[in-house]
Amino acid sequence: MTSRNERLATYGVLSLFAVVAVFPLLAVAAQALGLPHLSFGAFTEAWRQGHFARYLTNSLIVVTVVVVVASVLSILAGYALGTMEFRGSTALFYVFLLGLMVPTEAIVIPLYFDLRSAGLDNTLPGLMLPQIAQSVSFGVFWMRAYFRSAPRSLIEAARIDGASSWTTLRRVLVPVGRPAILTMVLLIAMWTWNEFLLALVIVNSDEGRRTAPLGLSIFQGQHQTEYQLLMAGALIVATPVVVVYVFLQRHFIAGMLSGAVKE
Repeated sequence: MTSRNERLATYGVLSLFAVVAVFPLLAVAAQALGLPHLSFGAFTEAWRQGHFARYLTNSLIVVTVVVVVASVLSILAGYALGTMEFRGSTALFYVFLLGLMVPTEAIVIPLYFDLRSAGLDNTLPGLMLPQIAQSVSFGVFWMRAYFRSAPRSLIEAARIDGASSWTTLRRVLVPVGRPAILTMVLLIAMWTWNEFLLALVIVNSDEGRRTAPLGLSIFQGQHQTEYQLLMAGALIVATPVVVVYVFLQRHFIAGMLSGAVKE
């Protein structure tokens, strides 16, 4: 049982890190709002000049498709690799891990030429496919760890009751593993939303296909000395991710700390 001094020390350290993390955000918000004279004019002007409505829509489309496709594939592959034994399963898992080991910077140029030869450069599908592949690499690693730690009694009980592998996954393991799955979904969504390099290379010459981070970069280049507009644009782009995290933070923390239910 922790003592009062230990609790105070813990809260003190956590408060210090909270201040360090939150202070830059508060400074950006204060400058965007023109404090001490409160004004939302910079947000309106940044929204109009920066075409953020279009860029946010593109990012939302990309994130939705990447998250849905990558999550489904990751759950299915993680279930197979985590609960079933078949020839080559270990080698196949290492193939998935290669997607985590190879940095994007090492493959982005040949990837662009491959997409261009397929007619997918300057298109949202061309931007989605590489991110789906990267997300599946992480998702399979994450979900395999969850399924391997899931109570074997649940799986065995389902099989004794005559449930198929698909039924066991859908009705037993997925509901139990909701924190782990939501954590994976949130991480993939955040990484996809913030992806800049792939968007810069793949959709660089089509203004209508730019995502929010790329659009913000262009906006910053056009308004280098207008700091209030820049801060407003940065908050516009960051707000969706912050809102999603706030609503899912409880599941995110549960998934990070405990993940699956253990026997």
